[in-house]
Amino acid sequence: MAEGFARVDGSLALLVQRGDQTDRQLADHDQRLDALERNRWPLPSLAALTGICGLAASLWQASAR
Repeated sequence: MAEGFARVDGSLALLVQRGDQTDRQLADHDQRLDALERNRWPLPSLAALTGICGLAASLWQASAR
């Protein structure tokens, strides 16, 4: 009976260790994802700025004729 409890205790310790590793990996992935999201914000702004510049250039050319 004691051997059975030792095996179960070892299995539970292994599961706890794997759970801790998974938690650390999830925390790392969350940090990396947050960093990617922070660095992505200029893309829509640059697209809008490019569109406005294109509109301004076309209006300037149209008014020059």
